Amino acid sequence: MPQHLSIQIEQHRIREAEYVPSPNCNERPEGEVSLLVIHNISLPPGQFGGGHVAELFTNRLDPEAHPFFREIEGMEVSAHLLIERDGRMIQFVPFDRRAWHAGQSCFDGREACNDFAIGIELEGTDDTPYTDAQYQVLSAVTRALLAYYPGLTPERITGHEHIAPGRKTDPGPAFDWHRFRASLG
Repeated sequence: MPQHLSIQIEQHRIREAEYVPSPNCNERPEGEVSLLVIHNISLPPGQFGGGHVAELFTNRLDPEAHPFFREIEGMEVSAHLLIERDGRMIQFVPFDRRAWHAGQSCFDGREACNDFAIGIELEGTDDTPYTDAQYQVLSAVTRALLAYYPGLTPERITGHEHIAPGRKTDPGPAFDWHRFRASLG
């Protein structure tokens, strides 16, 4: 994948992403987009591939397919975008809608980050290095988001662990913030 991949946002969706609508979203109370939150996810934990993340975000995860899936049965969550290990993108919620990704959270003294944040999930774990393809796609997506949403600035990009400390740990120590931020310039 090229270092400076071009991403196009049209009508609050990434043209190059597969679109799989999630029911786990609603309207933003103020219509504001001014924060980007980086997450990680793997289902079952520590395993990649298999399509289980998409199943979770669309309420189709079979609780009998793995013991861990019974623990999260009935959970209604989503993210705006998932970037898989190979760089493939799946968009679940248009960016102008509120995806249910951050939970109880606070950024810069403001609670309920889902109201104004975009959530991007990287397929991964806190301690597994992310792939070059993921960094390249995340950087391209972030540059496109920064250009599309005037309220979003590089200073308003954070990790789930930073807006929900003590409750969440992602994207974790394996995420190279310096590499990511340097790629935005």
